Amino acid sequence: MNLVTEKKKQLIESFKAHSQDTGSAGVQVALLTERINLLTGHFKLHKKDFNSRRGLLILVGKRRRLLNYLKKNDLVKYQELLEKLNLRK
Repeated sequence: MNLVTEKKKQLIESFKAHSQDTGSAGVQVALLTERINLLTGHFKLHKKDFNSRRGLLILVGKRRRLLNYLKKNDLVKYQELLEKLNLRK
């Protein structure tokens, strides 16, 4: 489940920190959240797709580590990101 290029560009535009930013922690969390949302929709149809479920758990762990990094280093940006993405923590 890959993101469509237009959707990816739109997410990068809305979460970037400066004009050339494509890989900051905030952008990465936004992209991972979108992929996680796509995969959760996939599992409503394919309940026994355990290989993709493992990939989903890897993505969730990566997002959690990035959020922990943001929480430790930039608490304001962390709180803004949680609010924008409707994540609970």
